[in-house]
Amino acid sequence: MTDGEKLARACAAAAADKKAEDITVLDMQGISTFTDYFVICSGSSEPQLKAIASSIREQCREKLDRKPASEDGFPISQWIVLDYGDVIVHLFHNDKREFYGLENLWSDAKRLEVEGI
Repeated sequence: MTDGEKLARACAAAAADKKAEDITVLDMQGISTFTDYFVICSGSSEPQLKAIASSIREQCREKLDRKPASEDGFPISQWIVLDYGDVIVHLFHNDKREFYGLENLWSDAKRLEVEGI
């Protein structure tokens, strides 16, 4: 398992800890030049999005000594992006996720099965 895959799995698990919905991990290797994995998940409220983002940051820092290279968005915007380089995490409010449809844009990406999610 690569470091990127470990990080993607850790991000997904951290999101699940805060009851994120519809957690999807896309393997972008071979179809993207800018990242190896997308982790996409949803929350039903702005406080939940904030909690999910905090959980991902904390667990990745504690377990893998990784911090995002950059972050964008705020809970009020209903889309938060955490960029770890080899993994990009997209946190959406349910309505925004459907609108942007990242899974449809990257439909040729393989889905990574994450145990327990």
